[in-house]
Amino acid sequence: MNQGKTFELKVLPADEGKRLDVFLAENISELTRSQAKKIIESGHVKIDGKVVSKPRHKIKAGDRIKVFVPAPKPLEIKPEEEVPFEILYEDKHLAVINKPPGVVVHPGAGHYEGTLVHGLLARLKDLSGIGGELRPGIVHRLDKDTSGLLVVAKDDKTHQALTQMFKDREIKKIYLALVHGVPRLSAGKIEKPIGRHPVNRQKMSVHAKTGREALTFYRVRERFPKAALLEVEPKTGRTHQIRVHLASIGHPIVGDELYGGARPYGPKARRQMLHAYRLAFKHPVTGKELFFEAPLPEDFEEILSELRQVKN
Repeated sequence: MNQGKTFELKVLPADEGKRLDVFLAENISELTRSQAKKIIESGHVKIDGKVVSKPRHKIKAGDRIKVFVPAPKPLEIKPEEEVPFEILYEDKHLAVINKPPGVVVHPGAGHYEGTLVHGLLARLKDLSGIGGELRPGIVHRLDKDTSGLLVVAKDDKTHQALTQMFKDREIKKIYLALVHGVPRLSAGKIEKPIGRHPVNRQKMSVHAKTGREALTFYRVRERFPKAALLEVEPKTGRTHQIRVHLASIGHPIVGDELYGGARPYGPKARRQMLHAYRLAFKHPVTGKELFFEAPLPEDFEEILSELRQVKN
């Protein structure tokens, strides 16, 4: 039975003065910085035989560091065959799926069954445990009511590689968004930091005091009298990024009640009209260029059809 792994490292002069969590993430491929932080705070790291529990601890040349990385906890969630999603591609390292709207990606508060993770456990033989006991294989996510493409890792090495590729912006994601109004420019970019809303903690905002860098490009694909279909490419991966950025320029996504997309005029929808339409990346193990497109869900197509009839 896998009880975890132990790593022994020696600090070289070039690494003197670095934070302990940064050093561990740089030198242990299985760990991200946030995972290194948790391991340090849990008392699993010793420097010269003494436990160090502060991630910000500054290391010194010659320090001998011993790190214990616990094995992932066994999953306590049960596979569910009936969760709807389509597998577009699968090999022994990863899978690409098309998620329908209304499906939550992973278990959390209020969602303890019927999530995409429950369905993945039923249909994929192996899933990475390094994503956490409730998020096996999950590298990135889509909101419940956003449909479209997701890549899922099936082993730890692939999970780490894909996570780094997202950080390095090496994975191209294109979304289709139906928005209220028609942008004045046919194409543009939105570069506004995003952070937690100062009052409504369920929302994100471009006016947060501690916002993080966020960049989104958009292009008008089709114009209607009171709406537009946009192609949107987020270059960063902030929570609700596309929804927040489009609302910030006066074009909230149709059906997005949280960010002003439920309006008394213009097209109406039961959920936000946002779809992860295209995904392209180099396979982290084989190096093969992969490209996927997912057709629009039926409800999205129906609204577009109605808008086209009015336009014509």
